[in-house]
Amino acid sequence: MISLRYHTVSIAAVFLALATGVLLGSTSVSEHLLSRLGNERDSLRNRVENLHAERNALRSKVENAHRFGTAIGPLVVQGQLDRHSVVLVTTPEVSAQDREAMAGMLGAAGADVTGTVRLTERFTDPERAGQLRDVLTRLLPAGVQLPVASAPGTLAGGFLGPVTLLDPRTGEARVSAAERAAAFGGLSEGGFVRVSEELRPAELAVVLTGDRAHGDNGTSPAAMIARFTAQMDRSGAGAVLAGWSGSAAGSGAVQAARSDSGISSAVSTVDNADVAAGRVATVLALREQLEDRTGHYGVGGNAQGPVPRPQG
Repeated sequence: MISLRYHTVSIAAVFLALATGVLLGSTSVSEHLLSRLGNERDSLRNRVENLHAERNALRSKVENAHRFGTAIGPLVVQGQLDRHSVVLVTTPEVSAQDREAMAGMLGAAGADVTGTVRLTERFTDPERAGQLRDVLTRLLPAGVQLPVASAPGTLAGGFLGPVTLLDPRTGEARVSAAERAAAFGGLSEGGFVRVSEELRPAELAVVLTGDRAHGDNGTSPAAMIARFTAQMDRSGAGAVLAGWSGSAAGSGAVQAARSDSGISSAVSTVDNADVAAGRVATVLALREQLEDRTGHYGVGGNAQGPVPRPQG
């Protein structure tokens, strides 16, 4: 009996010792783990602070570069488009501030900005392509022939090109003021465009777009805008498709234009028109168009460089 009691106490003592060891061990492990976690937390906090500092420094550099470009840009382009006229066409996401910035740079280059054509969401909506086609056919001025191709961008460019641009061979308007007013009146009533008052035909066109990625290049609004610009180019002395940073990636409009050899061989593109440097490149690209040259500029991987190289 005593022996059994002794063994029971011994076993209890063993379990108590184990429990005490586990408790002491776990306390030691917990303290070690908490110490490591504390060190990692401090390290992560330092990394976050360093990243914040780097971000702020980069933001400051970008803002300074933008201010410098805004200040120096008008001097760089001065006189580049003297005695030449430009019509500005914008896609739905382009704001009034974006339009004014581009028009300001064109004006600094000496260009006569004859007006603005603002394309609406309806214009670029694939589901309204049939409706747009019907309106274009009904409003077609006498003497203007639509392209054979059925793509909405091609048809729309084939319609608006002769209406908004001067014939490069004669320097004269292809349609009368009354026909132009009727064409834009019908498109405005249909909700497809918004046109500035007293818009006059110009030699050159800038199609200003954003950076929104769309669906498949075969049917997306991005591809439509690329084809539209190509037809505008055929109608006048030249055209530039200028998009925001990111427009040369994915399925942006500039990417759609650059990836189509038929378009990229004729239409110049700029992929950072949301900053002063891109607006300068747009002006210089227009100058190239007047000289029957084409280029692709900006910061995208498929750009030839930030701006056209000087000739001579």
